[in-house]
Amino acid sequence: MRLTIDTVTDTYEQARAAVQAAFGLRPAVPGAWPDAPAAESRPGPQDLADDGLADGWTDQLLFHMIASLVPGARAVLRRITELGGAASYEDVQQHFADHPASPIPPSKIGGTLTSVKAVQRRVGPAGAGPLLQRDERARRYRIDVVLVAGLQRAFALADIRPDLRGEPSGPTT
Repeated sequence: MRLTIDTVTDTYEQARAAVQAAFGLRPAVPGAWPDAPAAESRPGPQDLADDGLADGWTDQLLFHMIASLVPGARAVLRRITELGGAASYEDVQQHFADHPASPIPPSKIGGTLTSVKAVQRRVGPAGAGPLLQRDERARRYRIDVVLVAGLQRAFALADIRPDLRGEPSGPTT
């Protein structure tokens, strides 16, 4: 079997449907594909600023950072970003303990966030301090306020382009 997907003109949904149909996961391929938006009209990481924010971070690097995270770590980082860049351990644990879409047991939050440090070593700026800072004595997470705005822009792009972050659909919560 040979399957060709044009990543310039085909949408993520079109490519996914073609693969599903090829493997018999869907009974029929739609009769007509919806028109894909022009490649230049679809936003991507290249549309994010490449200007330095702080400590070598740019909007593009922040996007690559969140796109590389496991879904649980991405959800926790997003929650801390939504809270303005600071949250107590308890607030984060409580939010995810009974979360309907992304439950994370309180005992697993720290382990879930270990990927943030690992991903930063791989895609973050050389020599940068930790994106997500942990104050063990105060039991708080913190992100520099300058980086919070960049993360918000990166999450906004990830919401409209789930194909770029490796997930099938929908924003993380």
